[in-house]
Amino acid sequence: MGYLEMDLTLSDEAKAMHETIRKFGLEVMRPAGIKLDKMADPEQVIAKGSVLWDVIKTSRELGIHKRGIPKAFGGMLEDMDPKVGPRMAEEMGYADAGLSICLGVSAFPMTFAMMSPEPELQQLVRDYCEDTKGEIIGCWAITEPDHGSDWILGTNPKFTDPKCAPSVRAVLKGDEYIITGQKSAWVSNGTIATHATLHVCLDPSKGMQGGGLAVVPLNLPGITRGKPLDKIGQRALNQGEIFFEEVKLPKKYMVITDGALMSAIAKMILTNANGGMGQAFVGLAQAAYDEALKYAKERVQGGVPIFEHKNIKLQLFNMFIKVEAARAYARRMAAYNHATAPNGSSPHAIAAKVLSTSTAFEVAHEAITIFGGVGLTKEYLIEKLFRDARAAMIEDGENNALSLSGAEDLI
Repeated sequence: MGYLEMDLTLSDEAKAMHETIRKFGLEVMRPAGIKLDKMADPEQVIAKGSVLWDVIKTSRELGIHKRGIPKAFGGMLEDMDPKVGPRMAEEMGYADAGLSICLGVSAFPMTFAMMSPEPELQQLVRDYCEDTKGEIIGCWAITEPDHGSDWILGTNPKFTDPKCAPSVRAVLKGDEYIITGQKSAWVSNGTIATHATLHVCLDPSKGMQGGGLAVVPLNLPGITRGKPLDKIGQRALNQGEIFFEEVKLPKKYMVITDGALMSAIAKMILTNANGGMGQAFVGLAQAAYDEALKYAKERVQGGVPIFEHKNIKLQLFNMFIKVEAARAYARRMAAYNHATAPNGSSPHAIAAKVLSTSTAFEVAHEAITIFGGVGLTKEYLIEKLFRDARAAMIEDGENNALSLSGAEDLI
C-alpha cells in the first residue's frame, strides 16, 4: 500500500498489527479475491474447496474476527489501539473490498447477541471467538425486495406510514415468534451464514417505526436460501436471498422489541456500517491509484514512460489529492465516533461513506483512462477495482439516499 503514514504517534503495537493485516491482505486476500472474481458461477465462490474458505479460516487464525468483541466474551476490543481499526479496514479494502465486507459482516450477529441476557446467546459469542475454522458465520439480513432505502430513511421518526411497514413480519404466539417473509438477494453472506442479524416488523401500524431485531440461527425449520447473487462487482462477496415460512423463533432470540429503541439502534447500526465502509474504500481508492502510478512508470509512449507526460503527472497528482483527502476525513470520523461510542455522529459517518466510495470510483475511473484500452481488459487489476468501487456506491445504502438521510440529521 503505497502511502506515507503521516501519524508519527503510532505505537509499536499498532504498527505491528498494521503490518500483520497488510501481509494477510496482500498474501491471502488479494490473490483469493482475484481468483474468486474470475469464477463464472457465484456457486463456485462458495463451493467446498473454494479459496474463500481459506481466507475465512486464515482470518480466524489471526484473530481478526475478535477485534470488536470485549475480552469478557473472548474478544480483544480493550486491547486494540483505536488507531488500528481504521488502518485495518483500509488495508483489507486495499486487498479486496468484497472479502473485507464478508469478513466484517460475519461478526454482526455477535454484536446483538452480546446485548442479550440469555446465556445461550452469550455463549454463541464465546463460541464465535473460539472458532478458528470458520464454522460460525454471520450475516446482516435487512434489505427486502420492496424495502431498500426505506430502512435508511426509516430511522426518521416521521416514517410511520403503515404502507411502508417492512415485509418480514414476526408475530408473538406464546413463547415463540412466528416469522414470515423474504429478505432480498443483497444479504451479505446470505447463502453461507449460520446466523443472521434479522430486522423484522413487529407492529405494522407504526410503519418503519414498528421494527424489532433478532439473532436467528439459520438452521431453523422453514428457513430456505436463494441462489448466490451474480453481479458485476465484489464477486468474492457472497450475497443471496433468505426466505422465512412460518419459522418458529424462541422468544429469547428477539433481542429488541421496542420500536423506539429499535429506531435508535438502527441509527447506530447505519452509523457504524457507513463509517466502516468509509474506511475500507479509502483502501480501494489507494489500490486504484497505486495501480495507475505503477503502470504510468512502466508504459512507454513517445520514447518515455507515460509518467513523464505532463497531463499524466497532473492527473496522478489530482488522484493522489482525492485519496489523501478521503483518508484524512475517514480517519478523523473514525476517531471521533470511537470516542463517542456507541452513538457517534451519523451524518459524519454517512459523509465518510459517500466521500470514500465516490473517491474510489472516481480514482478507478481516472486510472482506467491512464491504462487506456488495456484497462478495460481482465488482464489488469484496475478493471476489477473499477467494478468493485461502483458496487460500493449502492451497498449499505445508495449514496443519494444516504445523503438525504444525513441531511435530515443535520436539520
